[in-house]
Amino acid sequence: MKKIKQRLLALLVIAPFMFTVAAYGSGGDDNRVIQIGIIQIMEHPALDDARNGFINTVLAEGFNVEFDYLNAQGDTATMTAIAQRFVNNNVDLILAVGTGAAVAAAAETLAMDDPTPIVGTAITSYTRPGLAETDERPGFNITGASDFKPVAAQVRMIAEFVPHIQTLGILYSSGEPNSVVQGELARETARYLGWEYRVGTVAGTAEVQQVTLSIANQVDAIYIPTDNTFAVNMALVGQISQDTGVPVFAAEANMVRTGGLATLSFSYYDLGVASARQAAQILRGEAIVGEIPIYFSTNFFYIVNGQMAEQLGIDIPQRFQAYVE
Repeated sequence: MKKIKQRLLALLVIAPFMFTVAAYGSGGDDNRVIQIGIIQIMEHPALDDARNGFINTVLAEGFNVEFDYLNAQGDTATMTAIAQRFVNNNVDLILAVGTGAAVAAAAETLAMDDPTPIVGTAITSYTRPGLAETDERPGFNITGASDFKPVAAQVRMIAEFVPHIQTLGILYSSGEPNSVVQGELARETARYLGWEYRVGTVAGTAEVQQVTLSIANQVDAIYIPTDNTFAVNMALVGQISQDTGVPVFAAEANMVRTGGLATLSFSYYDLGVASARQAAQILRGEAIVGEIPIYFSTNFFYIVNGQMAEQLGIDIPQRFQAYVE
């Protein structure tokens, strides 16, 4: 078995809250060090899990690789600066964690004579923001793994926990394309079920408390899609949920663990693994990046926050008892 050595370096670059990580794995067909730039839109557990799944799997594939990991903390200008850095450094591949990261990377690479291949992860839709022509054949210089969730099933599940529901609150960030897509699907499902709904959107973290509280006072339950702004503020959302007695159903497992009640989700670490396998095909010359289909997970599981259910006085339906954490 080949040994894998990792070296971690941290230094401030370009802007605060950004640092470089270099990890080297011995192995591969030659001694050439492959340069992979990782641009992540912001830090929260789901995105971190996807990144870690990618890094660990690329190393396990036996590549000699150096990862340059930079986190933009949600700032668009910083994402552009990171993408420019990777282009200037002529990296072999870019991992884009989150839609904004992929958009920035695509904008900086498409003008190149030989565009750097981009692999995305934790991106709901590649076609909606124009990153891919189709899911089956993305085209351009990108492929990746989607974190698209079964929004309709998630919304339907709410009625099992809140049988009296008449009005659903839907919260998301208006600046995140993936959240907008899921918000639209949630509204469609609510209409189909005959529920009224109230939509609350935020432009940033500063608006989360006010908007969440306003919506909570108008509805029987709240649904939040996979949304980076809300993901980093779920402790605050969870406190509002407790204060108002209105349960929050979030689309992602870590969001439920830190403030929500229940969800139907999947492993973001496994999503990173899938992205790494796509990257391995590209790096070995086994496939052209734009011809690799977008990966969609089908391995969904339920998560129920037992402590939140107890605090809200909600009886957990029998079929969800096995999924209580």
